[in-house]
Amino acid sequence: MTPDAEDLATQPPAANPHARTRADGGFTVVEVAGEIDLATVGFLLEHLDAATAPARPDVLVDLRSVEFFDCSGLRALCRAEARARERGGRLRIVSVGPPIRRLLTGAGLLNRFPPLPGLPGEGRQ
Repeated sequence: MTPDAEDLATQPPAANPHARTRADGGFTVVEVAGEIDLATVGFLLEHLDAATAPARPDVLVDLRSVEFFDCSGLRALCRAEARARERGGRLRIVSVGPPIRRLLTGAGLLNRFPPLPGLPGEGRQ
């Protein structure tokens, strides 16, 4: 039996060394860590697929703990962002590091994924 979108929205995939999902207010946050390349992008995809499954998803992909991110990771982000838009939602990224900005600029994706410096509400006391 395949879980439907509601099941995926309420029960995210298990955390793995490269991604974990959590709810944060009205957002679904996918925290990404380590190296994302052809060998590891599947770990990220399962979290992005689950996060963009419900209607009107509002997804933040936190890339601040990423050490390496290649074109397979960009392809996963583009796929997930398109899926979120198809469902009436959005997907944004959080990144403060110059390497992600350079990668997005080089791929011509900086306008599609302008990095946020942090999660909304982060740092407020």
